[in-house]
Amino acid sequence: MPSNEHDLSGPSLLKVKYMIVQTNHELARQILQSKLREAAPHRGVRDSIHIHQVADPIDMTQQAAEREMAMHNLDRESTLMRRLRSALERLDDGSYGVCLHCDEEISPKRLAAIPWAELCIECQERADASDRDRRLAA
Repeated sequence: MPSNEHDLSGPSLLKVKYMIVQTNHELARQILQSKLREAAPHRGVRDSIHIHQVADPIDMTQQAAEREMAMHNLDRESTLMRRLRSALERLDDGSYGVCLHCDEEISPKRLAAIPWAELCIECQERADASDRDRRLAA
């Protein structure tokens, strides 16, 4: 029987799978690092939280609303940065792509959409529902 040079079985198949995983992880790392640079807070965001003294009550109300919005944006950006750093750490320790709750694989489609995803879609939906219930109860 002639040898088929395209036969991917046993060690050859494992080697190809390993190369694909390594390539995907390197691509994920590049995406995560790029997103981390984008998410870094800019000086303007921090400056918008600074309290300026004004005499006009309307200006004071406007500034308070702007500070509140800037703080919300800064909080959202810092949460994203924590998740990006965590994803990079999981890449380093080999646990990237594994759900932190159920230890099942996170689908490649989900990771392509959200490279910093910590939970599989099922666990994320449960977490979102739990957060919604908590907010409604408060």
